[in-house]
Amino acid sequence: METVNTIGRRKTAVARIYLKEGQGKITVNNRDYKEYFPTPILQFKVVEPFEVTSTMGQYDISVNLDGGGIRGQAEALAHALSRALVKINEEYKPQLKAKGLMTRDPRMVERKKFGQKKARKRFQFSKR
Repeated sequence: METVNTIGRRKTAVARIYLKEGQGKITVNNRDYKEYFPTPILQFKVVEPFEVTSTMGQYDISVNLDGGGIRGQAEALAHALSRALVKINEEYKPQLKAKGLMTRDPRMVERKKFGQKKARKRFQFSKR
């Protein structure tokens, strides 16, 4: 099997992954994923596509993460992994789609508008 590369996005985070057969080693920006994502919740988010498809420990992954925060990066990585697994085996798609891992979450930060404090918050109104 040759290397499969896909991209996943969430907010402003972008994950580029290179997936190949191996022992289940996940390297994120030249560090182990458990070191890069310190909390168990984020670690679960990263390996969730493998658990859904029961392919844990079958593939080695090299990841380049850029932009966003740590949570957005973890979700972008899960999105990229799901896409890569579907590229390998089309039968995984219904399982991953049921868990919401195949859908690109479109929610982004709303821009700040001029004449206002933030995106929706206005400056204090004074009648007199």
